[in-house]
Amino acid sequence: MLAQGGPWALSVISLVLLLWQEVSAIDVPLDSKIQQDLKQPPTIMKQSLKDYIVDPRDNIIIECEAKGNPVPTFLWQRNGKFFNVGKDPRVTMRKRSGTLEISFRSGGRPEDYEGEYQCFASNNFGTALTNKILLRVSKSPLWPKEVLEPVVVGEGSPLVLACNPPPGLPPPLTFWMDSAMMPITQDKRVSMGLNGDLYFSNVLAKDSHTDYSCNARFLFTHTIQQKNPFTLKVQTKEPYNDTSSVNSTDPYGGRKVAETTPNFLSPTGTDSSRMVMRGEKLKLECIASGVPTPSIKWFKKGGDLNQKVKLDNFNKTLRIDSVSEEDAGEYMCMANNQIGSIRHSIYVQVKAAPYWLDQPSNLVLAPDENGRLVCRANGNPKPHIQWLVNGGPINSNRSLPNPSRTVAGDTIMFRSVQIGSSAVYQCNASNDHGYLLANAFISILDMAPRMLGPKNQLIKVIENNRTFLDCPYFGSPLPVLRWFKNGQGSGLDGGHYRVYINGTLEIKRARAEDQGTYTCVATNILGTEENQVRLEVKEPTRIVRAPEHQSATRGTMARFDCRVKSDLTLPITVTWLKDDKPLSLGSRLKKDEDSLSIPNVHEGDEGTYTCTVKTEIDQDTASARLTVTDRPDSPMDLELSDAKERNIRLTWIHGDDHNSPVTLFVVQFEEDRWESGKWQNLSSYPGDVSTVILELSPFVNYQFRVIAVNSVGQSRPSLPSQRYQTSGAPPDAIPRGLKGWGTKKNNMEISWEPLLDTERNGPNLHYSVWWRRKDTGEEWSNVTTVGAKHIVHDTETYVPYEIKLRAVNDFGLGGESNIIIGYSGEDKPTAPPTDLRVSKIDSTKVNVHWTPVDPSTVLGEFKEYRVYYWREGSMVKGLRVNKEKKTKGFYSTVAQPTGILTDLQPYSHYRIYMVVANNRYEGPPSNHVEFRTKEGVPEAPKFFKIIQRSTDVIHLEWDKPLEPNGILIGYKLNYQTVNGSRVGLMQMQSFLPNVTTYTLRLPERAIRYKFYLAALTQVGAGEVYAEESPHFTNEAYSKDQVDIATQGWFIGLMCAIALIILILLIVCFIKRSRGGKYPVREKKDLPLDAVDQKGEDGSFDYQNENENENENSCSFKRGMAYVKLTRLCFPTRWRFHFPYGSYGGFCSDEDNKPLQGSQNSLDGGVKESDDSLVDYGEGGDGQFNEDGSFIGQYTVKKDKDETEGNESSEATSPVNAIYSLA
Repeated sequence: MLAQGGPWALSVISLVLLLWQEVSAIDVPLDSKIQQDLKQPPTIMKQSLKDYIVDPRDNIIIECEAKGNPVPTFLWQRNGKFFNVGKDPRVTMRKRSGTLEISFRSGGRPEDYEGEYQCFASNNFGTALTNKILLRVSKSPLWPKEVLEPVVVGEGSPLVLACNPPPGLPPPLTFWMDSAMMPITQDKRVSMGLNGDLYFSNVLAKDSHTDYSCNARFLFTHTIQQKNPFTLKVQTKEPYNDTSSVNSTDPYGGRKVAETTPNFLSPTGTDSSRMVMRGEKLKLECIASGVPTPSIKWFKKGGDLNQKVKLDNFNKTLRIDSVSEEDAGEYMCMANNQIGSIRHSIYVQVKAAPYWLDQPSNLVLAPDENGRLVCRANGNPKPHIQWLVNGGPINSNRSLPNPSRTVAGDTIMFRSVQIGSSAVYQCNASNDHGYLLANAFISILDMAPRMLGPKNQLIKVIENNRTFLDCPYFGSPLPVLRWFKNGQGSGLDGGHYRVYINGTLEIKRARAEDQGTYTCVATNILGTEENQVRLEVKEPTRIVRAPEHQSATRGTMARFDCRVKSDLTLPITVTWLKDDKPLSLGSRLKKDEDSLSIPNVHEGDEGTYTCTVKTEIDQDTASARLTVTDRPDSPMDLELSDAKERNIRLTWIHGDDHNSPVTLFVVQFEEDRWESGKWQNLSSYPGDVSTVILELSPFVNYQFRVIAVNSVGQSRPSLPSQRYQTSGAPPDAIPRGLKGWGTKKNNMEISWEPLLDTERNGPNLHYSVWWRRKDTGEEWSNVTTVGAKHIVHDTETYVPYEIKLRAVNDFGLGGESNIIIGYSGEDKPTAPPTDLRVSKIDSTKVNVHWTPVDPSTVLGEFKEYRVYYWREGSMVKGLRVNKEKKTKGFYSTVAQPTGILTDLQPYSHYRIYMVVANNRYEGPPSNHVEFRTKEGVPEAPKFFKIIQRSTDVIHLEWDKPLEPNGILIGYKLNYQTVNGSRVGLMQMQSFLPNVTTYTLRLPERAIRYKFYLAALTQVGAGEVYAEESPHFTNEAYSKDQVDIATQGWFIGLMCAIALIILILLIVCFIKRSRGGKYPVREKKDLPLDAVDQKGEDGSFDYQNENENENENSCSFKRGMAYVKLTRLCFPTRWRFHFPYGSYGGFCSDEDNKPLQGSQNSLDGGVKESDDSLVDYGEGGDGQFNEDGSFIGQYTVKKDKDETEGNESSEATSPVNAIYSLA
C-alpha cells in the first residue's frame, strides 16, 4: 500500500503520527463477574512446538487451546489445505478445545500424518492462529551391516576411528565403549570429536584392542545401537613390554619413536568457517596429532576470550552455551609440542532468526477511543513484517474494510473505534532463518462503572502513618472517580489527600480528625457506582519501657521490662523470643503484663531476648541481651619450672571466666612440716597473668594451688602442684614486737612475736635475748630460750633497760634487732595532787585547778591527773538524780596545771576530787571540792501528742521535761500551716508552767499544721519538740463518726420494741375486758424496804407524780429518768429495759395496798445473763411483799470499769421517749 501511495501517502502517515493522541488501552481486571460478562475475541493459550517430533510408539497429540467469549470454535489446516477432522476415524478433537489426538490402536502409520499443521480459533469477534506446526515422526534406523577390517598402524602414528552413526530424527548421541561395556578412557591423547569419531593424537602399543565400538543413543525411542567393533593393531619396532607402561614419563617403554610436529586432524587446513544461530550453543573443535601429544590453546582475534567461553575435552573444544552477536569473529586454536606448533583460524558468523523487540498485545478500547498495535522484531537478516487480520492478509478483499484503521509498517493505528470493530490481528515477522507469529486482538467494550472491592470495608490505621484507601473499579469508557468524606463537601484531592489513577486515596499522614466514612464515586456516560470505606485512626503501639541489657549472676533472678502503650480499642499480644526463637514459658520462666522474670538463671538462659507486641495493624519490638555471670572455673594444669634456691616459676591455664573477667589470682601454699594440710595465702597477681615467679622461704616443702577471683566471687582452688622443697639457711627475719615492761614492781618481762613457721629457715629455732641497765655502763646479760618471752627478776621499781634480740637455728645466727628501751614494773603513786579548786562555773562546764605532784612520787610512767566527779543533787525541788561517778583525765606536766570539766548538768550540785595515775595504779585522792552549776535551758518536753477527735478541732497534750535545768516559767508553742513544701505564717502561743494542754480550732478540715513546742526557764527556750498534725479527710471522719440512726441493728431493735409494746397493749386490752379495772392505791411517797435502801445517790423512788392521775397508771423515776405507765392492767408481771439496767414488777388490786418498790444492789442481788429471757420480760421470779404488791427488780448492765455512780440522762437513752406513754 505504501508503494501505491508513494510520497503523498508517506506524508499523510507522518502527519497522522505527529497529531496522534493515543488513549491508553483499558486494563480489564480479572474479576470473575466482569470476565463472565466481557465479550472478547479468541486468544491462543497453548500450542505445540513449531518443529514437533513425536515418538511413533505413542498417539500423536497436537495442542491448540484458546479462550474467548463466546467460546471459540476450532478448525485445522494441513499442508495449507483444510483438514477435515471428522472424516478421519483415527483423529479426534477434544471438547471445548482445538487439540487433536491421533490414535493408532486400530492400525495406521504415524508417518502418514507427517506434515505442516495450523489451528484456527474463531468466535463472533475474530479468529486467532497458531504457528505452523511441522509434525515429524522420530526415526532410529539400524546401523548398516558392514565388515570392518582390522586397523593396522605404526606406533606413534595418528589415527581416526570413524563412527558414522545412522541418520536419525533427532540425531543420536554417540559414545565409545569396549566389549565389557566400559567407556573408552579419554585424555589429552585420545578423545572423541564432535562428529562422534575417536581420535588418537598418536598411537601407543597399549592401544591394541579388538573391541573399539561406537554406540548411538536415540532419545525418543530410548534405544542404543552399537556399531561392529574395530580391531586395532599397533606395530612396534621393538617388542612391547606391558610392564614398561608404569613409567608415565616414557609412554613408549624405552622404545625409540620418532617425534613429529603437530598436525590438525579436525578441522583440516589452516582456516575454516562456522555459522551459528543467535541463542544456540556454539562448539568449536581442534584436535591435533603429533609426538609428543600436542597441547591446545585458544585465542580470539581483537580481544580476550570472555567469561562465556568454556573449554572442554582437555581444551580441545571451545563452548559458548548461548551465542549472541558479540560472539562473532575469528577464533584461533594453536597446537604445540616441543617439536613445533601450528594454528587454525575459525571464522564464526552469528545469524539470528527473528526475535521480538515489541510484541503486540491485546487492546481493549471504549467506543470513540484511539489505540495502536505495534509489532517490532529484529534478526539477521532483518525480518519482514506482515499483518494479518482474522487469519487473512489485512489488505485482501476478504478482510472487512475499517476506515478507523491505518497500517504504517510495523504499526496499526486505530482512531475513534466503534462497536463492531473487534478483530484478531496477526503479526508475522520472518527472514531466511525462521518466523514469528503473534496474535493480538482489539476489543471494543462499553460497560457501566463497577466496584470491584468489598463493600463497606473497615480500615484501621495507625496515627501519623501514610494511609491508602483502595477503591478498585472498572468501566468502559474509563470512569471518573471522586472521593468524599462523611458524604459532604467536594471531592478529596490535593493537600492532605492524593487520588491515584487506580482509584486509591492516599492520606499522607493520618490524624485523629481523618477518622470517618469515605465514599468513592465512579462515573461514566453509562452510569454511576459508589462504595464506602470506614477509616478508624488508632494510637500507635509502642514499648515505652524496653528491656535493657543486663548481667545476672548465676542463681539470681533476671527481669526484663516490656511496658506497652497502645490504643485501648486494639487487643494486644505480647510474645517473647530468645535468640529469634519462640520462648517456652513454663513453671520457671514467668511472664506478666509488663515484664519477663527468669528466676535462678543459669548458663542456658544467656542470649538475646526480644519482646514483640502485636496488634492487628501494627507491632513494636525491643531486644536486650542477658549475660549470665558466675564464679570463674578453677585454673588448670599447674606447672613448676625454673627452680632456684629462693624462688620458682609457677604457670597455669586460665579457666572459663563465665562472662566476668578474672581480676585477681591468689596463689596459696601448703607445707607438710609445721602445719600440714593448712593452706595459706602466699601472694596475689593481676587477672591477666598466667605465669609468675614465687618468692620462697628456706627449709619449706611447698605445694601450690591457685584461686581465680572475679566480680562474682572466688573459683574453687585448682588441683595442687607437685611439691618443691627449699634448702635451709640461718633466719632472715628479725623477731618483731620486741618490748620490755614490768608485770610487778620488781621485775621486767621481755616479749616478742615468734617467727612464722616459714621464717624459721631451719630446724631447732631459738632466741638469744640481751639486756642491761641504761646509762650505767654495766655488761650485757643474756639468755637463750625457745619461747617468746623472758622475765628479769629483782629489778628496781620503774628503771630503764636496753634490750636486743636475735633468732638462731641449726644453720646459724640470724640478724640482730635494734636496741629498744624497756622499763621495770610500776608501783602506786605516793602523793596526791593538792589545792584542788574550781573557777568560772557555768551551767554545763567548770575550770579545774590543782598543784601537781613530784614526778618521783608517781613510781611509774605518768599517765594523767584523773578527776572523779558526780552529781549530788538538783536544785529543782523534788527532782531525783543519778549519782553515778564519772571520770575525766588531764595530761599536764606544767607547773600550774588547769583543765575544763564539761558535759555537766545545769542547775545541779556537784562534788569532785583528783588522783594522779600511772599505767597501773592511782595515787591517793586530793581534797574534795563542791560547786553548783548555773541555771540552763530545759530539755524537750517528755512527750508531745496531737489528738484529733473531730474534723474541726485539734487537741494538744504534753508533759514537763525530765530535766528542767532550772525553774520552769512556761511553754512556748509555735505553729504554721503546711501543704507539701509550702508553709504558712508562723503563729505563737505561750503557756504557764502548769498548763500542759491546748485545743486549736481548725478553720478548714483539710488544713494541716506543724507544731514546735519548747519549755522555758529564765535562761531561755529549751530543746524544741516538733510534731505534725495527721491527715484528716471527710471519709476518715465519717468512718469514725457513725450515725446510729442509719445502722441496721438499731432499726431492727426499734422495730422489735414497737412490736413488743403493741403485743403488750393487745394483751392488756384482753385482760381488761376479762377482769375489769384494778385500781392502784395512790401515794405520794412510797417507802423502800430496809434491805433495798442504798442511800441518796442510789435511791430508787416510786411516786405518783400527780395526785389526780388515773388510778390505772403508775410511774417511777431513777435519778433524772422518769417513766409514766398509763392504763396498765393488773394483776400482771412486767419488765422494762433501759441502757443502764432493767426494771420489773407485779401489780395487784386485791387489797388497796400502797405500791412497794425495791432495788437490788449493783454489786449484788439479782444478776442475770445477757441473753436471759428475764431481760425480755418473759422470765425471772418476782418478789412480793406481804400485802401482795410487787417488788420492783432492777438489773444493772455495765462495763466492768464503770463506777456505781454513772447514770444515764434522759437525752442519752433512745428508749425513754418510747416508754413515756402518757
